[in-house]
Amino acid sequence: MTDGIYPDSLFHPWSGNELRTRADVERALKSLCDPAESYRSAGGARLRFDATAAHFDQAAADLEGFSRLLWGLVPAQVGGADWIDWKPIARGLACGTDPHHPEYWGQPTDRNQRLVELAAIGFALRLVPDKLWAPLEPDERENVVAYLKSGHACRFSENNWKFFRLLISLGLDSVGADHDQGLDQAYIDEIETFYFGDGWYSDGDARRADHYIPFAFHFYGLILAVLDGRAYTQPYRERARLAAGDMTRWFADDGAALAFGRSMTYRFAIAGFFGALAFAGEEALPWGQLKGFYLRNLRWWAKQPMASRDGILPVGYAYPNLLMCETYNSPQSPYWALKAFLPLALPEQHPFWSAEEADCPPRADVAVHVHTGMIIRNPPGDAIALCGGQQTGPQNTWARFGAEKYSKFVYSARYGFSVESDPNRFADAVLDGMIGFSSDGLQFHVRQANEQVLIADDVLYARWRPNGDILVETWLYCHGDFHVRTHRVWAERAVLTKEGGFAIARSDRLADALEGEAGNAVVATPHDLSAIVDLGSSVIRAGKAHIAQPNTNLIAGRTLVPQLTAEIPRGTSTLFAAVLASADPAAGRSTLTRLPPAPDLPALEALIKANGRPVTLMSRNTSA
Repeated sequence: MTDGIYPDSLFHPWSGNELRTRADVERALKSLCDPAESYRSAGGARLRFDATAAHFDQAAADLEGFSRLLWGLVPAQVGGADWIDWKPIARGLACGTDPHHPEYWGQPTDRNQRLVELAAIGFALRLVPDKLWAPLEPDERENVVAYLKSGHACRFSENNWKFFRLLISLGLDSVGADHDQGLDQAYIDEIETFYFGDGWYSDGDARRADHYIPFAFHFYGLILAVLDGRAYTQPYRERARLAAGDMTRWFADDGAALAFGRSMTYRFAIAGFFGALAFAGEEALPWGQLKGFYLRNLRWWAKQPMASRDGILPVGYAYPNLLMCETYNSPQSPYWALKAFLPLALPEQHPFWSAEEADCPPRADVAVHVHTGMIIRNPPGDAIALCGGQQTGPQNTWARFGAEKYSKFVYSARYGFSVESDPNRFADAVLDGMIGFSSDGLQFHVRQANEQVLIADDVLYARWRPNGDILVETWLYCHGDFHVRTHRVWAERAVLTKEGGFAIARSDRLADALEGEAGNAVVATPHDLSAIVDLGSSVIRAGKAHIAQPNTNLIAGRTLVPQLTAEIPRGTSTLFAAVLASADPAAGRSTLTRLPPAPDLPALEALIKANGRPVTLMSRNTSA
């Protein structure tokens, strides 16, 4: 895991843990919770891991630290863990809900971060009331109920947050506290408006389907199906079963998950989807396969330097990285990753734990996911998704680096994706999986939103405008180990363009191969090769082996990106490229001798015109 100079355990809290058994997974949870516990305040209500800030107030951020640990601690306790000290946690619940205590969490208000965190407390009160409720004095119980009821009555954001009211209700019901059931029913009905079929929801009014579907919509829905169980929860089971097959394509055979969308700092929370299926007793895949997808993801994370030097999970993905974070990421936010530990609530004898772990099953060459606007391949060691682009702006500018997180042409589990460090330095732009346009060589524009997205067979089509002066039509499809990009560009004036392939990790001690010439660019290290090759564009494009700015990529702090650059004239231009990444550089070199043919643009147009199906998540299904 390291270079031999420092111990393997540095930055790797799961070093030495094989992550094969239930006991291994519980030990992994403990290795994350023990360092966090040292940051608990005297009253127990607040945990604060660093001095960086989110957009919400400090009290709410400290509440995050308190509540998010519960997603792991509660299942472990249900499953028989004997190492958890609940006394400071119960004391913290009392102090945090006491308006007269210095550690009071502050009043919940509409669309406030506190509403998110109260869901975990409702979940905990439902499952371990003997640890959190029984120790409280009568006046402390009154404060807890009043606080939860206050949050329950607030207005929640128009997305997966609507589940939080229902989870708060679990806690209120478990302690016999009356609350407005009509408010619950309103959100039960409204959650239905986000559902589009085949197991897929849209997380909000815009077309956006990312990891929040499995680790939020399905995760919470399955918890409610188990802990509430009323008739309204039964569709949640069926929808999760429907989504399971699609979600397996988001994982490489080594466990890495597709890096796509916002909130990647929640890391292995995505494994919680498979854990939630187990928690609900839903054998959507054979138990051995479910266990395999779950454990392989945790083992992939064990190889990443994901922790800070004292074992705390910082904001970042495979390594600490504030550049890629959201405005709502406090230092405590990453502990939503503990959702992954939900199956610890199950005994060792449960078939999820007792089944023999199955290898990743063989998968078809490509999978077409109409609801997400993706075409997915699973070559060895990767999950690669061609992307039609989901809505991030300009009408949805809340997503920091939204274009990079949702609107690239391709995303990868092995290579992650990169965000830009400076929108005013076109020369330094990473543009992995994207094309950028600049009229002055400084500022640049990329795809943010689409005017139209269609899928025909295994071809993606999108019409989009990087700005008011440029209109682009893009066709994407797979060809063997390559994917092929075709762009038809109408420009009001001559502009500079730069298009990037996959970003790969730079090596430290061995020389990297950097090659750029007319029509192609190749970068290679001892572990990876990445290339982009022009297939006969209407303009001559130069190849560039780009050394990206540090810390722009989610998985590797230092990366190389092959790029094609050109100046396109006023009027219409066509740009064709074949893009390849390989974890076997020698095999990748050989593959480059067998390039795809140049795209047949009239045939692509005819295919889309005859068979194009609209990507369905264009707007919220308010008629449901």
